[in-house]
Amino acid sequence: MDDQKFRVEVCFSPEEFDLYEQEYTTVVAIDVLRATTAICAAFDHGAEAIIPVSTVEEARDYQSRGYMVGAERNGKVVEGFDFGNSPFSYMKEEIRGKTLVLTTTNGTKAINKAAQKHEVLVGSLINLQAIIDYLIATPSDVLLLASGWQGKFNLEDSICAGAITESLLESGKYMSDEDSTIAAVFLFQKASVNYFGFLKASSHRRRLHNLNLNEDVKYCLTPNLTRVIPVYREGKLVKMEPWQ
Repeated sequence: MDDQKFRVEVCFSPEEFDLYEQEYTTVVAIDVLRATTAICAAFDHGAEAIIPVSTVEEARDYQSRGYMVGAERNGKVVEGFDFGNSPFSYMKEEIRGKTLVLTTTNGTKAINKAAQKHEVLVGSLINLQAIIDYLIATPSDVLLLASGWQGKFNLEDSICAGAITESLLESGKYMSDEDSTIAAVFLFQKASVNYFGFLKASSHRRRLHNLNLNEDVKYCLTPNLTRVIPVYREGKLVKMEPWQ
């Protein structure tokens, strides 16, 4: 029976989070281009922890205390910081074993908003199957929170949420009610043949193209490059311990 199943729903923007947040145990924060992809890449290359902060001012405070800090606004590295949110910035030996600090236009704000009351996992296309496998193996009521763009809907996060949703529904352990969830699944089904082509006209891909960041886009839109699942614990993101 449906009422014995766990729920999975999609929220298209953190601006709508308060309409959903009371009903769920687990939130998967998604910012495909590029914050959650960069976070996954950092853990895949040896980072110990990442402290997500919402403002540049907080980032500067951590920088003054000796942390390596990434800061991005509107697709660009904020002047004076070590890096932005390009996943390639986090594939360097100097981050191994370090606690990093990160602030981005959309993704870190979504993580921090959700983390006030929920378990938060970090999802992206590059760890797509790992997230799906974990949520099927350890089911709970799940909200897939798209970071969007400055509070608005975006395609890439919604497609990623749709990919996760489709697999969870097919597992038989989950059900959904919301039209946003149905829409996300339809978007994923349309886009899955060629993410890069489908998203060619998307607003954020165009922004990154204009910044000569096409290699970032290709990496971010490549599914299943890692099995890492970052999880929020006591003010920072850490790599989830093996659970299988």
